[in-house]
Amino acid sequence: MSRPRNKDDAAVDEALAECRETLKQRFPLPSSPPARKPRKGSKVLPLVLLALAAGVAWKDPAYRNEHFVTQVGQRQAIQLADGSKIKLDGGTEVRVSWHLRTRQVALVRGQALFDISPMHYRPFLVDAGNADIRVVGTRFNVNMYAGDVRVTVAQGKVAVTGRAADRTSLLMPGQQVVVQQGIPGEVVKGNAEDATAWQESRWVFAGTPLAEVVAALQRYYAQPIELTDPDVGKLPLSGVFSSDSVETLLALLPEILPVKLSREGEAVRIQPQAEKNNSPTR
Repeated sequence: MSRPRNKDDAAVDEALAECRETLKQRFPLPSSPPARKPRKGSKVLPLVLLALAAGVAWKDPAYRNEHFVTQVGQRQAIQLADGSKIKLDGGTEVRVSWHLRTRQVALVRGQALFDISPMHYRPFLVDAGNADIRVVGTRFNVNMYAGDVRVTVAQGKVAVTGRAADRTSLLMPGQQVVVQQGIPGEVVKGNAEDATAWQESRWVFAGTPLAEVVAALQRYYAQPIELTDPDVGKLPLSGVFSSDSVETLLALLPEILPVKLSREGEAVRIQPQAEKNNSPTR
């Protein structure tokens, strides 16, 4: 129990009160700082960071690059990090770049078969010279030759856009399109098995222009093959041939088409059969 207060207690309280007042006068407490107003920048900064992030995503920068090249007569199978597969024909070069929003491949030259893992939020883009190809998940073949591009679809859907015309062709399985000088042609039926027979060392030509045939041969033949006349390159060739014997096919050409072969140094020249020799006769 607390004891009852007396006169001495009251006197002590009064003395302590006087001491406190004296101390406050000699040693005044610092005044409290005014309340800070929130800076406008504190709200603006998150917006700036968000805008920067959106800008980076919009530009879709590459964070990883890969480069693959096959020599003449060599084929190569590539397994990509996302599970996609690319098979390169002979004399083919591709550049693979991984971006934030897309997967991209530049087909610099040659022919390649693409088997793409589906990613709806991250499409697969192929730059094939005069043609742009966009897919989500599919299997298709791209053949570049003499500045033109032939795209054949085995599975899925493929959108092909020409660089010289603002027109896009949508290909379904069993269809193909040829992009000439950056302009997509008519979508026609295409046999994917024939288009990809090069994997098994076979060429299947069905009315194929000789210029495209020569491009296929050149991927397995180190010496240059030249067409002396543009019209010769338009001659159609049909048949099944082995890519292991390019010399045999070259020897057969004059028996199948109205052409003749000649050699100039290391180059093989294919010219019209009726072309006159302008060299002086003795």
